[in-house]
This record gives sequence, structure tokens and C-alpha cells, in this order.
Amino acid sequence: MKLLLDLGNTRLKWALRDGADWRANGAVAWNENVADALAEAWSSLPQPAAVFGASVVDAPREARVAASVAVAFGHEPFWLRTPAEACGVRNAYAEPQKLGVDRFLAMVAARADGLAPCVLAGVGTALTLDALAADGRHLGGLIAPGPRLMQRSLLGATAQVRPAHAGTVVEAADNTADAVASGCWLAAAALIERFAARMAPALGGAPALRLGGGDAEALLPLLATPAQLAHDSVLHGLAVWVAAQ
Repeated sequence: MKLLLDLGNTRLKWALRDGADWRANGAVAWNENVADALAEAWSSLPQPAAVFGASVVDAPREARVAASVAVAFGHEPFWLRTPAEACGVRNAYAEPQKLGVDRFLAMVAARADGLAPCVLAGVGTALTLDALAADGRHLGGLIAPGPRLMQRSLLGATAQVRPAHAGTVVEAADNTADAVASGCWLAAAALIERFAARMAPALGGAPALRLGGGDAEALLPLLATPAQLAHDSVLHGLAVWVAAQ
């Protein structure tokens, strides 16, 4: 039995994996009391044999989670750093560890699910895009602000764009709130569609498109390109990697 950790920019997700079965799972946002939340959530769990983590956050937050793991289970987490190659996926980056481990594990999960060739979009604080060929080659990708971060950046950098309420996504807005929301969310959708179209020749035709991340479900209906949601792809990819060791 293994405890798997996904330390993302907005929250920590965890799952207890027993062979091929998920025994328990949960999440806690970084703006909560992480130590107390984990202590409560983990108090009734069976003892895992080992703990594995994938992290895109800073060392202090990793250390806080490691301390909670030590208190609850007496283990030290093994933090996976992005490799050049694993589980049939070959990293395109010349410096492999510069690729976010969340992006790499999402590709591992997609390949394990038989989706390659495909384009993967991670829709969260950042919008990440990656192209994965049928033979497991990572063809590279893009990073942009996620739609909510775009909105916050725009509001923080302008003097007169101060909508009084959250906007609705429409094709052409007649008020500032809707204009901001629509511009940011539709820009994210357009970038995903453009990347998928541009990568199609290298992937041998129109690739499968998979969306993950906290805002994936909200963005999905805005796409003209058929796509599917990926739930917990980092934890899934981490489980595949652990099983291969």
C-alpha cells in the first residue's frame, strides 16, 4: 500500500493506493491549515508501506508536508523529480528536470490509458500544453497563464477595469465584467485549439485532446475541438511510475 501526493500550485491532493485499487483520497488547499487538515484526514488510514510525492511547489511547503507524513506514518516521502525518460515517455526538454513533474506524469497517465498520440492541457494557475506522440515521444509544449490568473493580472495592472461582479463568458460582451471573463477564458480555449491544430501533422492527424486541472471542467464547454476530462492525472501517472519501480 502506497500513499501518493500531488503538490500543485493551489492545493495538495493525496490518495492511498493498494495494488490497482484506490483506497482513499482527499485534498487540502494551501490557504487552509494544512497540518491540521492532513492529521485529521490521515488519522484513520492504514499504514502505507511508502510515500511518494510529485511537487511543483517550493521547498518550504514540501517540508511542511513531509513533516505531516512523518508524524502520521513515520515515513519520509520520496519526491519524484522529472526524469529524461520513464514508463515509455521520453521528455523533450534538454534539461529534463525543468519540465514540471505534473506535466510529465500527465503524459505517463495518458500513455498508460492508451491515448497517445494526444495533446494534454493542464488548466489551473498555469495553462500548460504538451504533445505526446504514439511512440511516447514528448514533442514539447507551451505555458501560459491560466484563465483565472489572466483575469487577476488584468485587474491588477489596469486602473479602470474594475468590474463589480464576476462576469459571464459570452461571444461579444456589452459590459466590463463579461468582457474580462470572456476574453480570458476564450483566449485559453483558443490557445488550446491552436496548439492541437498545429501539432496535428507531427502527431499523425487530429490528436486526442485531454484536459486536466482545477479549471478543466469549466473550460471544456468553450472548446470547439472534442476533448475529454482527465481526473487526478498526476496521481494516476505517479501510480504508474511507482508500479514500474
